[in-house]
Amino acid sequence: MDERQTQDLRRAVRLLENPSIGAKVADIVGTPIEKAIALLPNKAQDAIGNATQKAILAALKVATKTMDHHDPKSGNVAPESSDWRHLGTVAATGAAGGFFGAWGLAFEVPITTTVMMRSIADIARSENSDLSEVDIQLECVKVLAIGGRSSSDDASDVGYFVAREALARATAEAAAHIAKHGIDKEGAPALVRLIVAIAERYSINITEKAAAQAVPVIGAAAGAIINTVFMDHFQDMARGHFTVLRLEKELGVDLVRKKYLELREAAA
Repeated sequence: MDERQTQDLRRAVRLLENPSIGAKVADIVGTPIEKAIALLPNKAQDAIGNATQKAILAALKVATKTMDHHDPKSGNVAPESSDWRHLGTVAATGAAGGFFGAWGLAFEVPITTTVMMRSIADIARSENSDLSEVDIQLECVKVLAIGGRSSSDDASDVGYFVAREALARATAEAAAHIAKHGIDKEGAPALVRLIVAIAERYSINITEKAAAQAVPVIGAAAGAIINTVFMDHFQDMARGHFTVLRLEKELGVDLVRKKYLELREAAA
């Protein structure tokens, strides 16, 4: 591993082992996120689960279909990602969500997730990934889970590779299904399992975001800020994830994982 690769991996470790989105939005509202979640109406919490699964399916279908692919084998330099443009878009949807409070979730979550998925795909392309490959498209969706925790996670054992490996089997099954049947058979068990596995982690982040936006003093302006922080968090997760995948292609999985864990321990 040369110096450039080491620096890239060190940056990926810093991004992927970052504090949760809950800690970040709690700083904005000035309230512990647990207290903010307690303020959410029960119906709003139920709506989060439904909105999250629909958002993930919509993102899987739409996000990578509207972006030009980059062929890593062409020798051309991958285009830079347009992070600021996507941040601006979700700021607008966050303002709307903040204005309507918890009741705006049904329309705000799918829109924000789809824009965020497009940003994740944009970052994947900038890290020399080929968006025409089904595996890469699913890696984009997996970022939604990598960027959050599951309710069953052991807090002492949460990390990038733990989240990634938890989805490995479901991702492989979904990739095989899409390669054979396409994405249109959305009720297929392989796709359902993947969406549910991702939603289990992503919905926790959505709940924390929604709870912050539902705090009575928030309103539209702070809703825009919260959504920007939310997008920035997942852009960081995407940058770190696709940096690791790029380095794994260059150097091999075992070497990159070993060095990643060394760098994480050193940083801690």
